[in-house]
Amino acid sequence: QVQLVVSGGGLVQPGGSLSLSCAASRSIFSFVVNAIYWYRQAPGKKRELVATITGDDVKNDADTVKGLFTVSRNNSASTVYLQMNSLKPEDTAIYYCYARVRTPFVGNYWGQGTQVTVSS
Repeated sequence: QVQLVVSGGGLVQPGGSLSLSCAASRSIFSFVVNAIYWYRQAPGKKRELVATITGDDVKNDADTVKGLFTVSRNNSASTVYLQMNSLKPEDTAIYYCYARVRTPFVGNYWGQGTQVTVSS
């Protein structure tokens, strides 16, 4: 079992930046077969995949955030980050991290989500 704690959300003006963190209660991010996903869900919309990072540092970003959002990880801190730049009002959503764990145990886990609001 692992708990994911998401932090870093808040209110920011258009064009601003925020950095989200997803901290795991156990060391899972260094394993190649594990992956962490950042999702977001805006009011009235489906949950959308924003970014992915695997244990061997393969990264993928949604087309809507490509070049603006950056996912990274710190294995020693068991934390994955989502750096969000040039934020727009349409980036307003609850942001979640999701861990697909295949070693040293198997399971899929969601963090609790954090609200990001982009507004002037």
